Amino acid sequence: MARIGVVVPAHNEEQHLPECLRALRGAADHARGLGHEVTLVVVLDSCQDRSAAIAADHGVIPVSVTARNVGVARHAGVLALPPGIDWLAFTDADTCVPDTWLTALYGFGTEAVCGGVHLSQWQGLSPMLRTRYLAHQRRNVGRRHVHGANMGISMAAYQRLGGFRPLRCHEDVDLIERHLAAHGSLTWAPALRVMTSARCQARAPEGLGALLYALEYARNDTRSLPAQDVG
Repeated sequence: MARIGVVVPAHNEEQHLPECLRALRGAADHARGLGHEVTLVVVLDSCQDRSAAIAADHGVIPVSVTARNVGVARHAGVLALPPGIDWLAFTDADTCVPDTWLTALYGFGTEAVCGGVHLSQWQGLSPMLRTRYLAHQRRNVGRRHVHGANMGISMAAYQRLGGFRPLRCHEDVDLIERHLAAHGSLTWAPALRVMTSARCQARAPEGLGALLYALEYARNDTRSLPAQDVG
């Protein structure tokens, strides 16, 4: 059985964090029922809202940083985990995971796993944005996407790589690229999906929110928008 650490970076996430943590507690309970140990960490990065109080209400380990940098926040969360963690799982504060998420990530048996995402409130998006997002996805069919909202890696592999670099965006892609360059084993699992918000107010530059904003307000051709993947 594994000792699993879950890290969630948060910057002013009082709107989404309660639902995120409820979902993570469900996934943790499911994993514990199968004999795994699970520790949840929320990294409060320059939060000025109720995110800290919400984290306290849910009994997770809180970590405070003032970096406004998702790479720094994710790595700080790993450093806050107790000794003996075998496996790391990462998601985002505006994301809800299924109950089987942790056991599925660990169960692939590879050093790292990259899962997929669904957009929540899909019907609430403008018809133009839905059309452009689907067209963007079709242009990138067959490409391998990396989402910080849905990924896992063994602690041993993470430590060999030196962890997340202090990048304001694409810290997830950078970690996986280095893992592949080091010939680490990895499972691409697009069917293992989490539900992430479809907000256009980006927390990380060039992240999913930034992509949705660009698609919503793009006036011309959108083919040059980033695919957020490893080719």
